[in-house]
Amino acid sequence: MADDLGCWNIADLHAKARRRLPLGIWEYLERGVEDERGMARNRDALDALKFIPRVACNVENIDTSCEIIGVPSTAPIAIAPTGAAGLIWHNGDLHLARAAAKAGIPFTISSASTMDVEQIAEVGGKLWFQLYMWEDKELSYGVLERAYVLGCETLFVTLDLPVMPNREYLYRNGYGMPFALNRNNMLDVMMHPRWLLGVMGRYALGGALPAQANLPPNLKSNIMKSSKPGTVFRQADLDWEAIKILRDKWPGRLVLKGILHPDDAETALNVGADGVLVSNHGARSLDHSIAAIDALPAITDRVGGRMSILFDSGVRRGSDVVKALALGADGVLVGRAALYGLGAAGEAGVSRMLDILQDETRRVMGMLGLTDTGAIGSQVLAPR
Repeated sequence: MADDLGCWNIADLHAKARRRLPLGIWEYLERGVEDERGMARNRDALDALKFIPRVACNVENIDTSCEIIGVPSTAPIAIAPTGAAGLIWHNGDLHLARAAAKAGIPFTISSASTMDVEQIAEVGGKLWFQLYMWEDKELSYGVLERAYVLGCETLFVTLDLPVMPNREYLYRNGYGMPFALNRNNMLDVMMHPRWLLGVMGRYALGGALPAQANLPPNLKSNIMKSSKPGTVFRQADLDWEAIKILRDKWPGRLVLKGILHPDDAETALNVGADGVLVSNHGARSLDHSIAAIDALPAITDRVGGRMSILFDSGVRRGSDVVKALALGADGVLVGRAALYGLGAAGEAGVSRMLDILQDETRRVMGMLGLTDTGAIGSQVLAPR
């Protein structure tokens, strides 16, 4: 497993990104909400799962390839939608998309990106699109049409942020939206010249600060200005009837993101969704939510075999990928881990992250006596 970055696991990329990024940008990437108990809960729940390996199996040829929501992938891994990429690296979404395309895995474009879907779609590859609803719903419906025409095969609708999450540290350090300079964060920015020159400096040379993407030009606002009327993300009124409207408007596959209750998974199936993403938003929405991996078995029991089931929240190792598949997931999305790679070294860092996860997944499969992802099931886990 060659490495030019000195990074041998996701934790190494985490440390490298932390050194390069200003505190406020790092906290936006890394932290949770309120008392921040949820991230530890996600990790503890994953760590509590134990394998029962089988031995004397021929594992010379291990194949991690699979299909995720009908899309061929070289591994049961995809990159989750992340809205902060453009502040972590200059045109960060392009670096994420290129790394995913080279690795042969899907990449999810975020509607909260600072780059228009047209710019990112030029990279090609296996593209998905994630939607937050704007206050002016016609703006949201318009971007869906653009995304589908550009080749986005699957729409992810995020449901686990019906109201704004309580990220107190952003208000404290001035890194909320709009971004506000103050005595504390100005000093912090100046102490990170690689980020200041390599990200904000390059935007300045291009003549514009990062701005809301996927909006008409007259409605876009940069990160230093308040959003214009109708362009604030607003999902408090997003209910099952609204999802039926989205189902009617979207001709591709539909996945509902942020499902933790089996009743909601069943309803998602009934309104025509093709899949659900079992997720607690990486513990960035409701601090005392159930760990996503703990929610997965009941959802698998309810809708497994009738729709696609994906998983995210807390994935840092290939063993986490295998555990999610063992509990019924068809694939795993990685968000923070991808941003650690991006923050560490741009596209090269994201590629390194994907190499690490795929190599670890292959190694765990070999240790368990498995050569095909389709053979990963509950038999590999010790009873809980």
